[in-house]
Amino acid sequence: MALTKSKFVPCLWFDTEAEAAANLYVSVFKNARILSTTRYGKEGFEIHGRAAGTVMTVEFELDGQKFVGLNGGPQFKFSEAISFQIPCETQEEVDHYWSKLTADGGQEGPCGWLKDKFGLSWQVVPTALSEMLKGSDAAAAQRVTKAFLQMKKFDIAALKKAHAGV
Repeated sequence: MALTKSKFVPCLWFDTEAEAAANLYVSVFKNARILSTTRYGKEGFEIHGRAAGTVMTVEFELDGQKFVGLNGGPQFKFSEAISFQIPCETQEEVDHYWSKLTADGGQEGPCGWLKDKFGLSWQVVPTALSEMLKGSDAAAAQRVTKAFLQMKKFDIAALKKAHAGV
């Protein structure tokens, strides 16, 4: 089966950290790589204010999804209004992404949300959670909801216990 190219490439606006962020992300995710880096030139300095030779953009790929990191300046900051979900099959995956993305100044948030050290929001979510919430047992779904609302990093075993009514 041929892979289809996405029609959308998220562009992530950084002040000066695009290259460092791209390097972090490709170290955290499997099947990840830096595709290209562009640099500011002398032209346009009066507009962009960046020294010639500094990184302008970094194009990178995480498991087939392309991204562009742009060093555009301090005008814009990330907010929780945009986040990237990471579906995880196992607790080992949840733990991996959680520890790597909260390291070095990242912040834990509620219900599987976190911010990495660059302020970008991620949701580290077990794939089993959706199945537990969609099932025909409304009481089980409510127990799972009550359990996950108390969590920061998701605990799959605890969610399964809540679903089972244990």
